[in-house]
Amino acid sequence: MSEVKQMVKELANQYGRSNESLLPILQGIVTKELHISEEAMIEVARELDMSAAQVYGTATFYSFLDTRPTGKYVIRVCKTITCMMHGKNQIIRELENLLKIRLGETTHDGVFTLLETNCLGQCHKGPAMLINELPFTELTPEKVRKIIIEYRNREISAN
Repeated sequence: MSEVKQMVKELANQYGRSNESLLPILQGIVTKELHISEEAMIEVARELDMSAAQVYGTATFYSFLDTRPTGKYVIRVCKTITCMMHGKNQIIRELENLLKIRLGETTHDGVFTLLETNCLGQCHKGPAMLINELPFTELTPEKVRKIIIEYRNREISAN
């Protein structure tokens, strides 16, 4: 049995095999694999006895369910009008300069992916971003530089 098939089977055992189990299973795949591959979507469809189109539709609807490989740290910058008014574009430019990538890309070393996302629920403290599940608010270019340096140092220490 392939690793993906085994993983999906274990997640289905944990969350069940009803339609309501689809989202938790997809979230579990992202937690383990950092994205949902086409193979994983097909296995989920088989395991839950639903169409691959239904699985694909759900996986691509939610911005936090990545369907392409991502870096170890996914940076999601809020793209609401409120965050834009508080300087979101300046934050994105700073991140692009620091990471040497554009929105939607992953660094060559596979450590960071930079994305925009809908509201993070932090508009009163914008601009805001998430790095994986950790929120950062009231961002300035200086604050962003410190955050990225901290994450890079963490990677150096881990290796």
